[in-house]
Amino acid sequence: MKTDTEAFAGGVAVITGAGAGIGSGLARRAGELGMTVVVTDISSERAEAVAAEIKAKGGRAEAMVVDVSKPAELDRLAAEVVDRFGDVRLLVNNAGIETIGYTWEIPADRWEATLNINIHGVVHGVRAFAPYMLEAGKEAWIANLASVGAFSVMPTQTAYIMTKHAVQSFTECLYLEMQLKQAPIHVSSIMPGMLKTSIFEAAAGKGEPEAASAHRKAMFDLMANYGMDLAEGCQRILEQVAEGKFWVSTQPEMTQAAVDGRIQFFRDQSPPFLAGEAKQLLGID
Repeated sequence: MKTDTEAFAGGVAVITGAGAGIGSGLARRAGELGMTVVVTDISSERAEAVAAEIKAKGGRAEAMVVDVSKPAELDRLAAEVVDRFGDVRLLVNNAGIETIGYTWEIPADRWEATLNINIHGVVHGVRAFAPYMLEAGKEAWIANLASVGAFSVMPTQTAYIMTKHAVQSFTECLYLEMQLKQAPIHVSSIMPGMLKTSIFEAAAGKGEPEAASAHRKAMFDLMANYGMDLAEGCQRILEQVAEGKFWVSTQPEMTQAAVDGRIQFFRDQSPPFLAGEAKQLLGID
């Protein structure tokens, strides 16, 4: 079992969606651990800002613009990173968006963006980088951003929740595939609980139904008031990834509660139901 410094210092990290939120926190932490951090984001301004922060603290970072919803861009990224920086030690498929609204009210283009970024971005991130990592034959780490939402359901967050269920099952299968290949590549599913990020800010909901704004604000306020500090959460994440853990949680008790509820649901084979906290969030008596 390795510490995060032992595992990652001197290596190359590629983090998607690293211009904001959890991705930016992971990028900063990877920089602190002595990695060369490839900070990718769809926004050049955000990516450059995070890379500049890392370099200002004495770290090494490079900003790259990537739209993870386009598989060809991930292919280009993988080829360019390996050509310029060498073998990738840590790949974090983090890029994702939250979408809120009733299933039938979310516009088609927002649905497509959510599925393409949250699911296909992870799938094609692995597809693009894994062959290089396997060919190198060195110990490496792949971590995909799932969520405690991968073990729960929430109406009007359907689009986001279903993508996280998909990422979880994909990552479980990927773990087994690496075992089947007897590859020295560790696979982790990152399940953040509640971290203080910008994912529920109003601007992030562009393209959502107007009625989604109240739910988005309630989630934003909840996160702001009760969320874990981003830096602390990202430190916990990379410590567990370095240890080779598959289940990586920022708040294990939240993960356990979600898993326990899901197990009970399957055992009882009951209709889907809302817990008390969810009812309160949605304003249901």
